Amino acid sequence: MNSAKSKLAGTPTGYKIFAVVILILLAIFFIFPLYWIITGSFKDAITINARTPQWFPLSPTMENYVKLFKQPAMVWLLNTVIMAVGAMVLTCLTASLAGYALAKKRFYGRGILFSIIICAMALPKQVIVIPLLQEMNVISLSNTLWAVILPTVGWPFGVFLMKQFSETIPTEILEAARVDGAGELRTFFSVVFPMIKPGVGALAIFTFVNCWNDYFLQLIMLTSRTSWTLPLGIARLQGEMSNDFGLIMAGATLAAIPIVAVFLAFQKYFTQGIAMGAVKG
Repeated sequence: MNSAKSKLAGTPTGYKIFAVVILILLAIFFIFPLYWIITGSFKDAITINARTPQWFPLSPTMENYVKLFKQPAMVWLLNTVIMAVGAMVLTCLTASLAGYALAKKRFYGRGILFSIIICAMALPKQVIVIPLLQEMNVISLSNTLWAVILPTVGWPFGVFLMKQFSETIPTEILEAARVDGAGELRTFFSVVFPMIKPGVGALAIFTFVNCWNDYFLQLIMLTSRTSWTLPLGIARLQGEMSNDFGLIMAGATLAAIPIVAVFLAFQKYFTQGIAMGAVKG
């Protein structure tokens, strides 16, 4: 009897150890490519192409970064940051307003409009890229960062996500704000926005990463070298210097830093948003 109790008591501990080991192995598996790129950016060509891999650069060099910055890499990085941050801010603002209106306002055509947004989520971007390109040409925004930012702002997934979070807001709080004399904008920014902040944090990460990595749209909309983004510049380096893996790894490392920084900045809200969505579901 005592042995049976001890086995039952030891089961959760054994399960936790097993789960922790699996999580550590998965973390190593997913982090290793990033580690290999970062360390490879500090290796010379001989070390990178050696038959026996060097797991850590014994003689680190900055040569790859010197060659990278001889290219207009900082211009590409600045363009990418402006594009991704601009799209992130505008998407979070518009999606929050639209999601709140769809969740808490009653108006004619509300259900039809939400159904259209759901259908738009299943529409591939490649299908509408030609109309988008023609539209940007008409309003004289082609070959500018706005040509990449504006199509991202109307992201249907963002509206859908913020509508789900806005539905959790008690209607009584909104009515109390109106009784206190708050207008629509003040109610949204003072009452609604703080309550949906975890969802906004999750959407900020999704939008930033989606816009940063949207190579297809950037390739179509941005044609001049001065308007290129970092993904376009790295792709061109891969085409022109396909054997210089150190230079390519240095560019990939430079491209990964802002994504990691944004995730760390919004990690708390992202975790809260996922947890709230799981509880809600």
